[in-house]
Amino acid sequence: MTDTVSQTPLVDRRRATLALGALALGFVMIFPDLAGQAARFALWNMLVISPALLLGIALTAGIVASGSTAIIAAAFAGRDVRMILLASLAGALTPVCGITVLPLVAALMAGGVPLAAIMAFWLSSPVTDPGMLAVTAATLGVEFAIGKTVAAFGIGLAGGLVVLALTRAGYLLNPAKDRAAALAGSDCACDDGGDGFAPRFWREPARRALFWNRALATGRLMAVWLFAAFVAEFFLKRYVPDAWVASLVGGDSLLAVPIATVVGAPIYLDGYAALPLVRGLIDAGMGSGAALAFLVAGGIVSAWAVIPVCALVRLPVFALYILLAVLGSALAGWSFGLFL
Repeated sequence: MTDTVSQTPLVDRRRATLALGALALGFVMIFPDLAGQAARFALWNMLVISPALLLGIALTAGIVASGSTAIIAAAFAGRDVRMILLASLAGALTPVCGITVLPLVAALMAGGVPLAAIMAFWLSSPVTDPGMLAVTAATLGVEFAIGKTVAAFGIGLAGGLVVLALTRAGYLLNPAKDRAAALAGSDCACDDGGDGFAPRFWREPARRALFWNRALATGRLMAVWLFAAFVAEFFLKRYVPDAWVASLVGGDSLLAVPIATVVGAPIYLDGYAALPLVRGLIDAGMGSGAALAFLVAGGIVSAWAVIPVCALVRLPVFALYILLAVLGSALAGWSFGLFL
């Protein structure tokens, strides 16, 4: 009985993979030209982001091979509210984007970091960083740059506190889909490769082997999910024109902010690329609150960021992540509009 139960998630994943593969093959056979365009778009964008992706993979593999996971977990330890506060601040100020945050979150889960701190960091980290702060100020003005940073911190803090309350009430106690998914799909043992912390892990054969095993496992997972994400983004941009979005979120009505959050965010591709788009939408009549909501929600719930999240957590946690991101972005947009 134990063997059968333990193998069930693997069997389910294989069935799901086969089903998705069959659907993809059918689509390619029916629409070969469109499938080719989507594949080329996805491959090109994966090439564009490959430096950040490789950095994230190397970071995760290095964390595991050096035994740093326990140190990271200890850094997030302490009193719950203080831990959430620091995690939100770190997420809002560190240069960790929606791509590289995913393998890092997997490592934090493996290290036993509480879900409240992970959620706080997870929600705040994709929105902005020091480089984005400077580019946003240059493109949209200092007010938008500061507004994005404050919004990232506030959403992370609020999300972490909500998750803390839920976990104290006995909910969300098993957030990862399973151990393999939480550890970035690794097929290897998930220990630290040896005793204690070894920053120069490449000097030890066992740790070097663990590094490459983890890098390959994480890279395989991220390549699959990101390819799917960019294919989805291709169809969103193809069938949801920018002019239609501008017509929905023009003006300063209360509905412009939730519309910008729910409709605009899924077509958001990249934080830097979104800035000139938003500037054009503002020139076309988009309200300042809707613009900020678009930028904040786009960083957290864009198609390319949300699809890989599904690989790490169970459905209730994933749904809560989306809900907190959408509500937090809308509140940030309304507050920013009233402030200006």
